[in-house]
Amino acid sequence: MKKHICALAFFLVGILSSYLSYSQTGSLSGKLTFEDGTPIAFATLLIPNLKKHTLSDEKGNYELSSIPFGSYQLEIGSLEIEKGAHNIQIDKAKNEQVFVIKRAGERLLEEVLVQGESVKEEIEETGFAVNVIETKKASLQSLQTNDLLNRSVGVKVRQNGGLGAAVSYNLNGMSGNSVRVFIDGIPLATYGNSFSLNSIPPALIDRIEIYKGVIPAHLADDALGGAINVILKKSVGTNLTASLSYGSFNTQQANFSGSYRAPKSGFTVKASGFYNYSDNDYEVWGKFVRNILPNGRYDYVRAKRFNDGYQSVGGLVEVGFTGVKWADQFLIGYNGSDEYKEIQHGTYMTIPYKGRFSESSSQVLSLNYRKSDFVTKGLELTFSGMLSKRNQVVNDTVRWNYDWFGNMSYGLNGQPILRPSGAQQGAPTINHIFRDVSTFRGGFNYDLAENHRVVLSHMYYQIDREERDDMRPAIEREFIGTRDLVKNVTALAYEFNGFDSRLKSNLFGKFYQQKIDRMDPKLENQNGEMVKVEDRVASNRHTTGCGWALSFAVKPKFTILTSAEKAVRMPSENEIFGSPGDNIVENIGIRPEISNNLNLGFRALPVDLSQHKLSLYVSGFVRDTKDKIVQRINPRMNDAVQTDPFENLGKTKSIGFEGEVGYTFKGNLNVSLNVSKFNTVFNMQHDPNGNEYTYYNQQLPNEPFFTVNTTVQYALNNLIQDKSVVNLYYGFGFVDRFYTTWLEIEDFRTPRQFIQDIGVNYVFPNKRFVVSGDIRNIFDQQAYDNFAVQKPGRGFYLKINYTLNNF
Repeated sequence: MKKHICALAFFLVGILSSYLSYSQTGSLSGKLTFEDGTPIAFATLLIPNLKKHTLSDEKGNYELSSIPFGSYQLEIGSLEIEKGAHNIQIDKAKNEQVFVIKRAGERLLEEVLVQGESVKEEIEETGFAVNVIETKKASLQSLQTNDLLNRSVGVKVRQNGGLGAAVSYNLNGMSGNSVRVFIDGIPLATYGNSFSLNSIPPALIDRIEIYKGVIPAHLADDALGGAINVILKKSVGTNLTASLSYGSFNTQQANFSGSYRAPKSGFTVKASGFYNYSDNDYEVWGKFVRNILPNGRYDYVRAKRFNDGYQSVGGLVEVGFTGVKWADQFLIGYNGSDEYKEIQHGTYMTIPYKGRFSESSSQVLSLNYRKSDFVTKGLELTFSGMLSKRNQVVNDTVRWNYDWFGNMSYGLNGQPILRPSGAQQGAPTINHIFRDVSTFRGGFNYDLAENHRVVLSHMYYQIDREERDDMRPAIEREFIGTRDLVKNVTALAYEFNGFDSRLKSNLFGKFYQQKIDRMDPKLENQNGEMVKVEDRVASNRHTTGCGWALSFAVKPKFTILTSAEKAVRMPSENEIFGSPGDNIVENIGIRPEISNNLNLGFRALPVDLSQHKLSLYVSGFVRDTKDKIVQRINPRMNDAVQTDPFENLGKTKSIGFEGEVGYTFKGNLNVSLNVSKFNTVFNMQHDPNGNEYTYYNQQLPNEPFFTVNTTVQYALNNLIQDKSVVNLYYGFGFVDRFYTTWLEIEDFRTPRQFIQDIGVNYVFPNKRFVVSGDIRNIFDQQAYDNFAVQKPGRGFYLKINYTLNNF
């Protein structure tokens, strides 16, 4: 029965789209110029009622298509012009109009919001369970990109400690590698461990798109639980932005971005860089922090983390052309980054380490090309290719046992206690991992006719991995094991808009293929002679999936949304081959996970009530998953060696809801409240022998299932100086208590968490210089996350931003 659902959906929507495709529409084209005849390049044109927008090209030409007949207001915005609205009439197939606009001096930052807000609303009304985070205001605070995500509805960022700690994401009950992270559509994994979302400051990001459960075709990947797509700013002028921040735990961060574009030739240079450092020496305490005394008893302590330093540095340079006849974008780039990370403990934080650390580096070459009206009108071609070389070394050679004060532990006999396997996390190791990674993504968007579009996207991902442990015997170091993985994902989608764009539909199918090959060289005694042999495991899997997303605007401000997908996720490299730096061992036989995902909800766009604006979003969801991939739960929290593989869990089901309310008063006060709650249970009643599983219908451990977030911002204009702005911030986050193992006893359960932050920033009159201060976790509450690892307590942070345009 399930095999015919996608075919039936394609058939029904095809009939509906044929019936609705007769509505009369036209196009509007022309030119934007200043009063002296100079063209206005890269200005935003927006029809608010239809949420249609475009940019003028370098010659001032523009075109808006698929506009239903009628009268509208057209808003035109740019830093170089006086913002205004113009009346237009669409009453024929092709309409032309030239707009002559006055120049303007410096513009306020708030006036650049026209395009971003329209893009946000357009994406959120496509039928997918998606929310869009705009980073303009947040970039002024001392916030990480992951902090923004953690405040978003339905998102819980799982971070094993402070800055630089391992991070995973939970989207409505789907977590870990089920959630894929992209940078402009390219998987973040391509960049390696030394480059993470926290390496990208909000100031460099235009918006973040968060898709839950159902993933659109243009992000062709095996993202079963959701996708986070970070869209970087696409500056086309000449500008420079830089920021510097310092805070508690010796946390230092700096970043810059700049671009230059020659107006005539379109030659473009873009560069950005970042630096992050923290001692991460914050205090930890409570039932999970204890020293084991010589007599075996626990001594619960309050202590500072001492082996958790982190440093990362990196940069990106792109050179090419933008806005030229043969390419909307053609950029060749290089991205380099390095990371140093001390490792404080294993999976749980019960036993501290000293002297265990990892170092990573990544070198990435990239090519990005995009061209609209490629070969024929209505055909857009996109291509992104990356070749990266990633190296990592995990160093663990210290043999002594330590307590939470960083002191060497002693036994009853007064002698130092040795680690049972010779090092902090097992046998001594200086393990080098070398990765060559290739990622290519290409696709076409083709407008078949008015309101009809076809999207084809393909992603190719290959990783060649070799390992060498310098602590192994010399004869074994000559043998290098290999681990190779190849993945292909192809997606085909059909998009249709009807009822004057009130109905939006998206039907898609996906094909997944993955090939793995693992070889470990070994020495065997054959007839008295040591002979090198290869221990090889290989497999080649493929499968298909499909889905749809539908939205219907019952009223101009009220839209019903629904989406569904039979989603597939192939195991990732670390889940198959392991990751020593993250305490993960390999599982070659792990199987793909498959999930039937459903979302149903509605979105009410901001409704103007005099000086008040109110918006509302509610969605329910179901995730019915087979062979869910999770890291093995080990209740023996005091084991000296805490390395666990990923494994298939069987069947699970997650049912829940999420909602968000937004309120604005006079444009100065902004309040947002969101809540997410779900029940993810083990849904397999009997084992192959007919015995009932102990954990049947039990909530999955290590999953925060109930979260609430509130943010409040208030702007005070002209308080200190004319044209200056003081912004006040308040944030509140609640996480209900959850068990970290299958054993539902109090020792393995985190307490409820109530975390509050406050902040203030001052925008100087020239709008270029901003100073901000933040206090995180103002009441120094215990904040727990993945496997009850405690996160930083109260911290103070200061940040300076500087922006220069058109210098």
